[in-house]
Amino acid sequence: MFKNVRFIIPLFIISVLLSSCFEIIEDVTVKKDGSGSMKLTLNFSQSKTKIGAIMLMDSINGYKVPSRNEIEDQIEQAAAKIRTMKGISNVSQTVDFTNFIASINFSFRNVADVNNLAKELLAEANVKTSIPLTYRYNREEARFSKDYTFSPDVKEQYNKLKERDKEVFRAASYISILRFESTISSFSNQGAKMSKNQLAIMQRLPVSDLVSGKADISNQIQLSR
Repeated sequence: MFKNVRFIIPLFIISVLLSSCFEIIEDVTVKKDGSGSMKLTLNFSQSKTKIGAIMLMDSINGYKVPSRNEIEDQIEQAAAKIRTMKGISNVSQTVDFTNFIASINFSFRNVADVNNLAKELLAEANVKTSIPLTYRYNREEARFSKDYTFSPDVKEQYNKLKERDKEVFRAASYISILRFESTISSFSNQGAKMSKNQLAIMQRLPVSDLVSGKADISNQIQLSR
């Protein structure tokens, strides 16, 4: 997947050059038996006019601007790889070139399958690092855990960026949505908010807070039994 999302790099560059905003959205639904679905979205709709103009160009600052066909092909290749992962099914992808929103959706048999998927993708990309985000679900205790491990290496690389490059991360948002079939009795992350029907938890924060170590997205969620 990491090899097959090269189109994201030019879009990040465009965002930096134009001080554009974007959102990274993680939307997870977990059923009582531990199965569920995940939707990962990269949303550039707030900057669609600017990016739409750049898409008409061949290159910008020495970087080739990908065509629509190239973007669609790369996302299809990423989805095809995910389809081969154990425990993963119902993989689909969408690309909206009007609003510049790209998403990949899939179902999982168990939340552990999501962790294994990430491990395999990192290994294939020859990335020698631990997974910063893992999920656990205890069916008997009706407890869901989202564990985030901050990497000092990420902060070090972030601090080396020029201020103009850091600005894109300050303007970008990370949004996590966790949905459940049972009502939520309690949750540990006070930066998250629970929905009125008590069936979902949402957390929104600047991407810069994650990469600089200022924020934690870990959460221990107790569900009703």
